[in-house]
Amino acid sequence: MFELVFVMFIGVLFVYIGWRIWKKEHITLIHSYHYSRVKDRDIKPYTTAIGKAVIIMGTGMILTAIIDHITETSYGWIFFGIFFLWGFIVMLIAQKKYNGGLF
Repeated sequence: MFELVFVMFIGVLFVYIGWRIWKKEHITLIHSYHYSRVKDRDIKPYTTAIGKAVIIMGTGMILTAIIDHITETSYGWIFFGIFFLWGFIVMLIAQKKYNGGLF
């Protein structure tokens, strides 16, 4: 039960932070060196991509908690791995495209 609550809470937190980055364009929720070379005209597409990536990761955490709780197995962690990797790849692509590199 603790795993359900903890992983679900972290997942919801990721979704909320991703939503704030995406919809509210709160670029300051990202560490400054990750957006230091992002041009002003690229802030909206950059925050959209990063925010969606964080939401993807959070969704994976929520699915992990639900599946592990319902099935009482560790199959949910497969979803965690898939969604985390998917979100991470989206972040890497956005970093490369809008910031010119990872740092």
